[in-house]
Amino acid sequence: MNYLTSSFYHQDAVIVAKELLGALLIHKIGDTVVAGYIVETEAYCSDDAACHAYKGRKTLRNATLFGPVAHAYVYVSYGIHFCINIVSRHPSIIAGGVLIRALQPVYGIEFMQKMRNTTQLKNLTSGPGKLTQALGITLQHNGTDLLNNSGLFLAQGIEIAESDIIASPRIGISQAKEHLWRFYVKGNPFVSK
Repeated sequence: MNYLTSSFYHQDAVIVAKELLGALLIHKIGDTVVAGYIVETEAYCSDDAACHAYKGRKTLRNATLFGPVAHAYVYVSYGIHFCINIVSRHPSIIAGGVLIRALQPVYGIEFMQKMRNTTQLKNLTSGPGKLTQALGITLQHNGTDLLNNSGLFLAQGIEIAESDIIASPRIGISQAKEHLWRFYVKGNPFVSK
């Protein structure tokens, strides 16, 4: 398996968000492996009004975004579900990352169904809160180094043709709506609604 390397994450978050499409997000839980191809992402940078780290505002919650790249930034959204971001940024940017919005399930589907309490394949990982629940990702994973064999990591998956990548405004934000920094695989049934 070809793991994504540190240099990959040292690029502009917008580039990383696009290039993560087709990569595998993998979580090893004991003897169980759960994974899916990334099919939807969103980029966030500290010079972007929709970013948790806008204008360099560092808090206990968002501190991971300011730390080393290739780490997981996990937070609670709307007080009910977890979201996972991959810390990625160009060296000239103080903080940034890529929100993983949706996965196409590949490994550990029965485990995902149990975690999500559903047998509907399309409902397992078609949203940021759904995919973290399906893969067993929680606040405990905030700050996890994705390069040190911690059990949570990314690897090369399938290649997505440029013609199959759609760029659109990000979902659920009130500012910086003009940026087309949401990327998803055209026609993929697991993209969030």
